[in-house]
Amino acid sequence: MDTSPALLLLLALGFCCPGIHGHSLQIKLRSPKDITQLQVGQMLELECRTDKNRGVFWIHQDKRGNLHFIVFINSMSKATFEGNQKTSARFEASNKNMIYWLVVKSFTPQDEGKYFCLMIDNQMLYFSPGQPAFLPVDSTVAPTTCAPTSTHRITEDPNLKTPDPGSKMQEDLDFFCHIFIWIPLAGACLLLLIALVITLVLCQNTRRRRCRCKR
Repeated sequence: MDTSPALLLLLALGFCCPGIHGHSLQIKLRSPKDITQLQVGQMLELECRTDKNRGVFWIHQDKRGNLHFIVFINSMSKATFEGNQKTSARFEASNKNMIYWLVVKSFTPQDEGKYFCLMIDNQMLYFSPGQPAFLPVDSTVAPTTCAPTSTHRITEDPNLKTPDPGSKMQEDLDFFCHIFIWIPLAGACLLLLIALVITLVLCQNTRRRRCRCKR
């Protein structure tokens, strides 16, 4: 069941806009009798009663709040499931007079959430209160077993620790920064050294020439 943006918009309008929803649709549970005892693989049967025979949409809101289209049943008992399919491997739908039924054939955790029936009449949207359907929470606490104590103390080798990708990246950046800083600086120092050597050589030659001229 894929989320339908159109259905999401319809429900949003129904909750936000005053007067767009009414009390013409009532949803109730037919099976199981106690929704708190719902089990995996059990059949879930919902009933939607209306005061007008206009056809009904069945919508599922999952635990994350996403809306999913299940089926549309028109007044002639013709069902159209998700994907424009006539039948569904997971659901059954039917109606009689102004009562519409939805059956979840084998309930799974994927089917948990709330179920709504919607009807559109005279450009007005009517929807039922949500019927929650959740599996019982397993409150059984698994027994804890005490692990045997060991007299040997395990020391952790710091060299075996997995390096942090962030620190590794920072080290690489620092390395490249050092390269860009020190290479030009070393080149400048080398040029200064060469200039100093040339200057010394020229000075020595000048002194020798002066000494020869005095003789």
